[in-house]
Amino acid sequence: MLPEIKLSVRTLVEYVFQSGSIDNRFRTSTTLTEGTKAHKAIQSTYQETDQKEVFLKTEIKYEKIKFLIEGRCDGLLFRDDKIVIDEIKSTSKDLSGIEEETYPVHWAQAKVYAYMYAKDHEQNEMSVQLTYIHAVTEEQKTFQQHFIFQELEQFVNELVKQYVPYASLMQIHRLRRDDSIKNLSFPFETYREGQRKLAGAIYKTISEEKNIFANAPTGIGKTISTIFPTVKAIGEGKLERMFYLTAKTITRQTAEEAFSQMKNKGLCMSAVTITAKDKVCFKEETLCQKEYCEFANGYYDRINAAVLDIFSHKTYINRQTIEEYARKHMICPFEFSLDLAFVADAIICDYNYIFDPKVSLKRFFDEHKRQSALLIDEAHNLVDRAREMFSADLQKSNFLTLKREYKETELHDSVHMLNKYFIDMKKKSSEKGYLVWKEIDADLISMLEEFVRNAEIELLQPTKSADQTTLLDTYFAAMGFVRISKLYDERYVTYVETEKNDIHLKMFCLDPSHLLQQIRKKFRTTVYFSATLLPLQYFLDMLGGTSEDYTISIPSPFAKEQTEVFLQPLSTRYHDRDHTKRQIIDMLSKLLRERSGNYLIFFPSYHYMKNVYEDFTAIDPEIRTIIQTNRLDENEREQFLQEFKEDNTETLIGFAVLGGIFSEGVDLKGNRLNGVIVVGVGLPQLCLERNIINEYFQTTGKNGYDYAYTFPGMNKVLQAGGRLIRSETDTGVIVLVDDRYLTQKYRGLLPAEWRGFTRI
Repeated sequence: MLPEIKLSVRTLVEYVFQSGSIDNRFRTSTTLTEGTKAHKAIQSTYQETDQKEVFLKTEIKYEKIKFLIEGRCDGLLFRDDKIVIDEIKSTSKDLSGIEEETYPVHWAQAKVYAYMYAKDHEQNEMSVQLTYIHAVTEEQKTFQQHFIFQELEQFVNELVKQYVPYASLMQIHRLRRDDSIKNLSFPFETYREGQRKLAGAIYKTISEEKNIFANAPTGIGKTISTIFPTVKAIGEGKLERMFYLTAKTITRQTAEEAFSQMKNKGLCMSAVTITAKDKVCFKEETLCQKEYCEFANGYYDRINAAVLDIFSHKTYINRQTIEEYARKHMICPFEFSLDLAFVADAIICDYNYIFDPKVSLKRFFDEHKRQSALLIDEAHNLVDRAREMFSADLQKSNFLTLKREYKETELHDSVHMLNKYFIDMKKKSSEKGYLVWKEIDADLISMLEEFVRNAEIELLQPTKSADQTTLLDTYFAAMGFVRISKLYDERYVTYVETEKNDIHLKMFCLDPSHLLQQIRKKFRTTVYFSATLLPLQYFLDMLGGTSEDYTISIPSPFAKEQTEVFLQPLSTRYHDRDHTKRQIIDMLSKLLRERSGNYLIFFPSYHYMKNVYEDFTAIDPEIRTIIQTNRLDENEREQFLQEFKEDNTETLIGFAVLGGIFSEGVDLKGNRLNGVIVVGVGLPQLCLERNIINEYFQTTGKNGYDYAYTFPGMNKVLQAGGRLIRSETDTGVIVLVDDRYLTQKYRGLLPAEWRGFTRI
């Protein structure tokens, strides 16, 4: 039986005919919408006997592979004695620049459709028509060619021949992959306590096409416990691929290590890491234009060879590997990673590539998603990240700047109206400094749509010498606002807030659960996992959980005796911080002199941390200290962590911020970390947004304050404390500093092994 490869007509022709350069110059964002309208406009002129959106498929056997090729042609026209395949292409470019042979890929697509129809209906000849239509003006330009069946057959066979090397490589890889998975054992000698249970639950969830929320303690080995059963499911044909989603770079590295460990056990599986464009770009400025960037120039002429090369030699493709092969083939490393991800078995990337409406991976169609699993690491982070991804904001200052810069243009009227709108909002909100409303403002959306249209006219003028940075940024912000307005429902509010000399307008997603649920429905399985998915009902509510979803909580595998937990019952409330600061410093000095080692102390804000740090170093200068500064880059972050050495001969204490880069995803095993001090209960700073969230959930019958403040705050505390015990041999001290831990409510939110704390 021949192996089968299913592919679309578009995939086939684009693989063979793609050429040219990456050019991310401004293009109108309305083209897609207008293009759909343009397609329908042409199809509405078809005769009664004509057909539109005709599904076609065929089988072609070539070099011991059966290709199943399918697609939809835009139009099937019957003209006298001719049968015509009509391929419609919308464009925002001037049609005068399009000649008959400008786009060979378009002819190729139409000719494949013609071959499929002719073969299926035993036609000896076919006509092929390309219809170009301007997306805005609806001006049309048409080209037509005539072919006998043998010409079409020869053309399609040649296409398949050129696709075969890639198809064969992928087919050989799949056979090796599935064979290696069958023989793959768990990459460690033994399972940690709870690991087998977690892995089994994930496998069962995938097999049954369900979703699961898994709370598993820090140090259990959650990453390998979720990836390993998913790999097994791929080998058994239950899945085609997995997406491993992370919020931070450090957790991405943990996933890469898991694949590396399985590779050492014989796994042959392709895994690609997507790194943000600005981090991986080879040039000083991220400007994707062929005149500026040699890696963008001719990208599509070289990409096929690069893909064949890297997949012939590598399976685990991280940032370093992508950069190596990108330089070798002179191609853009970011676009390369996206092309590799499209055919990889596993994709390791940030949440936004799946959930963010602005940057999600559009090339993965729904049929790909239905055979994919989402593994969402540190899923507690997705609540606030999703809120931001599904929200949109605007600043008045940008429109005022544009009003001054574009006085003699059509753009001026629209920015003037928007600037005036902000002024009116400022007047209405003057009493409180803010204004909140629930309904979508249709007038505002109309004004923004008008601004977008006028901004596009300006941005499409390549000869304009003025700096268009503000216009471009404001254009994308307005587009984002219009896009989010289509998602707006009862889970949203809009608010205006006065900020010094500016006015901030935001369409704010209060409850992202519904939108997250809509996205995950497209995938076979979604696995949410974290060490702090507590309280579980809160995360079920916020992440779109349903009564059909599985839940699992794995108890800590570590002995209670590994951790000594102390409580210093002081008030760390904002107005008490100056009064209790000296007591915290005295406690620190006493602890560090009695128990030498490496310590981390976490504070609820930079200002509070800095205050205590300055006084502590003045009072006790002999103890070595380091402090987290704002906006650390990756190198500075690594330097901070490298100070926590296994064999430090002097005591070290690192001052850090709750919820920051050092409070989660940091793995300091053994004597690299001997104690964690957490100051406060982690409550987010009082602000308008949190108060709006509070009020919203209060109206839904929940405890609004807990949903806005308590639960997100305690999650930070649990994450920070979780840095301490990472293995069966780790021991150490946790000190909680706040009198609220004496109350039943806050004590009940602590892990069971922390509740027996000793007061100091």
